[in-house]
Amino acid sequence: MTLKEKITKDVLDMPLINSPTKKEISDYEKGISNLEQIADEFAIGFAEWAIAKNMGVNKFTLYEGELEIYKKEKGL
Repeated sequence: MTLKEKITKDVLDMPLINSPTKKEISDYEKGISNLEQIADEFAIGFAEWAIAKNMGVNKFTLYEGELEIYKKEKGL
């Protein structure tokens, strides 16, 4: 299950009072994409920090695309 699917599932499990409008659905989809981007940026920042700390250096930078490779390998 992808990160986006996990976030969506959690949100969809919440009870709705009214049926959402098309605009609300569009806003919701944009919000989910924004949450996914925030989670990705946090994951990259944490990984770089943890690797740098483990190696005893001040900074470590992941290659672009490494998070996507990880997500693909893990089915996220």
